[in-house]
Amino acid sequence: MKRDISVFKRHEFKYKLTRDQYLSVIEKINGYVHADEYGETTIQSLYFDTCNWRLIINSIEKPEYKEKLRARSYGLAAPDKKIFVELKKKYDKIVYKRRISIPEKQLIPLVCDGKSTGNGQIEKEIIYFCRYYGGLTPAMLLLYDRTAYVQDDSDLRITFDRNVRYRTERLDLCSGLDGTLLFDDGEVIMEIKTSAPYPLWLVKILSDEKIFKTSFSKYGSAYLYLLRNNQITNRI
Repeated sequence: MKRDISVFKRHEFKYKLTRDQYLSVIEKINGYVHADEYGETTIQSLYFDTCNWRLIINSIEKPEYKEKLRARSYGLAAPDKKIFVELKKKYDKIVYKRRISIPEKQLIPLVCDGKSTGNGQIEKEIIYFCRYYGGLTPAMLLLYDRTAYVQDDSDLRITFDRNVRYRTERLDLCSGLDGTLLFDDGEVIMEIKTSAPYPLWLVKILSDEKIFKTSFSKYGSAYLYLLRNNQITNRI
């Protein structure tokens, strides 16, 4: 099961699709890929940051190297339900992701207090990351409805995220799947994840649909939206 993999190294490219492009792409990739075993899933990504938003500010400045820490659940979490804690880094256009799985109730003690859960080397890296930046707390929750497609005998993975929404209150993974929509025109975020070059059939689909790569972060976009609307303040 792909979700149990703890270390990733791959290229991740993002695309913004209109509703019509989304429907066309879904039709055209049929036969090349198939939906993964989970079907449609609502994903929650809880981002941690400093009181002055140091991590996301650095990220949107597009440095050669950037990193972030988030907790993720598939569907609504519960205190005893396993979630993922992910340390995600990007350097020279390659994404490195290291993650552990813990019960949700251990998340805040781990990130905010450095309390070990016995998850080995990756957990030690997460604790070091938190100590290095100091005072990390939940900053924003991103939610979206995802359908993922995979290709047999390949690590190619194509995901489509709809109804992207965010919250800056009730910042935990157990308090509901509601949020404020980030887009109001039906845009869909497509991500293509692979360690190999794109297959020719995929290149042709992107070309025919005039779909181009974009630099995009859900967390960054929500932060900038709130900033433009004077809703961002330093968190104490």
